[in-house]
Amino acid sequence: MIKLADFQLQVVGKLIEGIEDDNREIIFKSPTGSGKTIVLTHFMDEYGKGHFGNVFVWLTPGKGDLEEQSKAKMDRYIHNSQTKLLSDVMLDGFNENDACFINWEKLTRTGNNALKESETTNFQEHIADAHNKGLNFIVIVDEAHQNDTVKADDIISLFQPKKIIRTSATPVNNVNATMVEVREEDVIAEGLIKKVLVINEDFDRNIEVENQVSYLLDNALAKQSELKAAFDDERSIVNPLIIIQLPNKSEVLQDEVERYLRSKNVTYENGLLAVWLSDKKQNLEEIEALDAKPSAIIMKQAVATGWDCPRAQILVKLRENTSETFDIQTIGRIRRMPEIKHYGNDLLDSCYLYTLDKKFTEGVKTHLGKGALDAMKLFLKKEHRDITLISEQKTDVSVTIDPVQSLKTMVSFYKSQYQTSTKTKENKTRLETKGYIFSDEIIKHTSTGSVRQLETDEFKKLDQVNVKEPLNTHIHGREYHNRIGTLGVKLGLPYEQMNTIIRRLFDKNVKYTHKILRLDTREVYAFVINNFEKLKEDFLAAMSSATVQQGVQNYKGVTEKEFHIPKEFLFTFDGKNRVQREYQSNVYSGYLSSAEIRSDSEKTFEEYCENSESIDWVYKNGDKGSEYFSIVYQDNFGKQKSFYPDYVLSCKGEIWIIETKGGFNRTGESEDIDSFSPKKFDVLKRYLNKHNLKGGFVRKDKNNNELFICTDEYTDDIRSDAWRLLDEILE
Repeated sequence: MIKLADFQLQVVGKLIEGIEDDNREIIFKSPTGSGKTIVLTHFMDEYGKGHFGNVFVWLTPGKGDLEEQSKAKMDRYIHNSQTKLLSDVMLDGFNENDACFINWEKLTRTGNNALKESETTNFQEHIADAHNKGLNFIVIVDEAHQNDTVKADDIISLFQPKKIIRTSATPVNNVNATMVEVREEDVIAEGLIKKVLVINEDFDRNIEVENQVSYLLDNALAKQSELKAAFDDERSIVNPLIIIQLPNKSEVLQDEVERYLRSKNVTYENGLLAVWLSDKKQNLEEIEALDAKPSAIIMKQAVATGWDCPRAQILVKLRENTSETFDIQTIGRIRRMPEIKHYGNDLLDSCYLYTLDKKFTEGVKTHLGKGALDAMKLFLKKEHRDITLISEQKTDVSVTIDPVQSLKTMVSFYKSQYQTSTKTKENKTRLETKGYIFSDEIIKHTSTGSVRQLETDEFKKLDQVNVKEPLNTHIHGREYHNRIGTLGVKLGLPYEQMNTIIRRLFDKNVKYTHKILRLDTREVYAFVINNFEKLKEDFLAAMSSATVQQGVQNYKGVTEKEFHIPKEFLFTFDGKNRVQREYQSNVYSGYLSSAEIRSDSEKTFEEYCENSESIDWVYKNGDKGSEYFSIVYQDNFGKQKSFYPDYVLSCKGEIWIIETKGGFNRTGESEDIDSFSPKKFDVLKRYLNKHNLKGGFVRKDKNNNELFICTDEYTDDIRSDAWRLLDEILE
């Protein structure tokens, strides 16, 4: 079974939780390249283990064979899964835990003979039979934005689904739906998609071109050669691909592109040029292979849904007199990482768009936000090329969470949070006082009362009703297993290890010296089901809590290597910002005040460094990748993590390492959302002491608009003496 990335495990857990809430629909927003199919197939498998009587129906769009591709992926990812196509359903009907992959076209298209009238009736009978057997349908609508029609809605209605999951990279917001979103930065952090999309790299602010085809293709071919050389240096077989996208009805433009490429020796005959149009297809055999021969492919706007070619890295979007509607899927084609990893090289970790279509670039920026920025290459000033630090990097080997340390962590957390001890009767009283439920029955919650207006505040006023039902180990046993599995998914632990931890902490039949409660088996079932949200909250808090007594820090496999500031890097900035001031204090020539992506604290800190006479130079560190400066730390469960401090600078000849965090609002409340801040502070302090350097955490106090620094002992209270004015320390 394929190993899921941390963010994918989190999403599986959120989808499982979403099935249990009151909303009829779940909107699953997931960027192209984030492994949506992997996530959904694992969700179906996990949910099926913990709940009776469900059938999954996955509706795919397009005229291709996307349903067969999706079925094949689930067969590959999940061994012994019960997958079916429409033809299988017509023969065998629907059974519990089936995952049925069905193409919309075969159910909705007028004149389609896939389902004749008698078969349509038969299909509806299979649905009715499933309902008669007590089965519930969970319908997954893939690429939902493509099938938002009356016909599609009629098909969904046939199933009378218990829940509808609509997936899309660009969903329509629905206030009555549960939103489960994959954050783009998480996908980038795992190395699945490119770090940034570079638009018209190094184009002058004002350009005049005689011919858009030659101008744009020259840039694209030069970039393709540069990328190929860099892949060769990495000893990678990847042959980066240029996608040339033509407008619809553009035969004259297509002919011009082909003639121009022929002048550059990129032809159909020598295999370097491919084409995928409705009336012409050539050199497409295994074009998705990383080392396939074609270096460019001509396509039109309607790229086939489901077509994945991870080596595609450059998009040339040509236009005629009219601009066509922007399609996020088009950009998605060039965002995947070919070998599902970043290379630690901005050149290879970026994708490139060349176009003179202003409407299209505006569409890109609207959809991708900070993921699409103006960019230019900057070079390190000569006087800073000898700066050297020691960077720590995690082991390349995947380090699994240590279940023994996880168990000790939970004991320590409960002791710190609830003052528990080995006296289990007292522990029960302490937990009950803090909101834990103890009952041999299953308690569900509903509401009673009336509302005058259908508004959230009105619903909050309703009285809560506790509905109790006797515990049935057969029925609720499956719910217990589901809850344990979901907790494990949240923490990155397999079901078996998660179950062992729960049993050792709370089950009197399982021996453990530091037991918190002594419940019998039935009580453990009820305890986990009734307190699921509370347990989840506590287990997640335990991973990052600074008050937990940690086990021995295991830095086995951590490597130290010399770090030098990269001699060049791809600088991204907001070209629309009216202020484009060059910061002389920065180690790179041409570094602008409009640098993006930057937090408010970072922007304020960079401006401070520029205006301070004490700062000799400043370097803005990257936030992911082996080419940047990092320090290794561990969460309380023993899992290694990389910490990339924001800045390295020289103050009066001394090296300082600075991490900026969310500030304090006008009432003194913290705006830092990073629960690992105390741990990162401790590991930074360890590093600074080890290497005889200076540094700390810097935060902005919005009450007075000043920057404060913490260097000795971390606290979240701005009124503490631990936070001192940055001016007083650095000036």
